[in-house]
Parts: sequence; structure tokens; C-alpha cells
Amino acid sequence: MLDMLKNVLSNLIHKPVTRKYPFEKREPFERARGHIKNDIDKCILCGICQRVCPSNCIQVNRKEGKWVFQPFECVICGACVENCPTKSLKMEAEYRAVSNEKYEIVHKKEVKNPPTKDKKEVA
Repeated sequence: MLDMLKNVLSNLIHKPVTRKYPFEKREPFERARGHIKNDIDKCILCGICQRVCPSNCIQVNRKEGKWVFQPFECVICGACVENCPTKSLKMEAEYRAVSNEKYEIVHKKEVKNPPTKDKKEVA
């Protein structure tokens, strides 16, 4: 009983150990993986990030010039960031804001030379 009383008095005297989150934010750890961010100006829409993603949360449509990312399906493994040839994908250290609804991030880019399939002419 006295051990518990000692703990209660200690908690009354000292300040709380926890942070008041929205007002006091902790600095992220040195190698923290927060969320993926794409610099669409550097992106060439090659689709490598889509192919190496284990959770299939990235869709690249080169014809439409569209890069779609679904952050709630991402497992934050960093495979897409490591394999991006232009280094347009970055792993931000801060975590994504809390949300009540699922959403997707869509980047559109004008494609200069969309891929075309060569058709053989029949004589």
C-alpha cells in the first residue's frame, strides 16, 4: 500500500512524461521512414517504382501522364525510392498527417513522346 502511495505522490509532483502531440512534436529519428514524396518534374514515368512495389500502391500510366500513389496501402519499405532511376522519389522523415478517410495522391504530367506500338504494314 505504501509503495502505491509513493508512486501517486511522485506522479503529482513531477511533470508528465508524455508530449501534448499536436502542439509539441518530436523530431524524427535519424533513419525514420515517414512517407513517400514524388517530385513529378524529375519523374520520367518509367514505371519501375510500380513494378518493384510489393504492395502495389503505385500506379503509373505513361500514356495519360499520370502517377497515382495510395498512401494507406503503402508498407513504407522504400523499394521504390531505391530503384528510381531519376531519384524523383524521396522518403520524407516526417509522418503523414492523420486522416479519417482514405485518399490517393495523383500527379499529372504532360508526356512529350508517349509510347506507341509499332504496327507492321501488310502489303
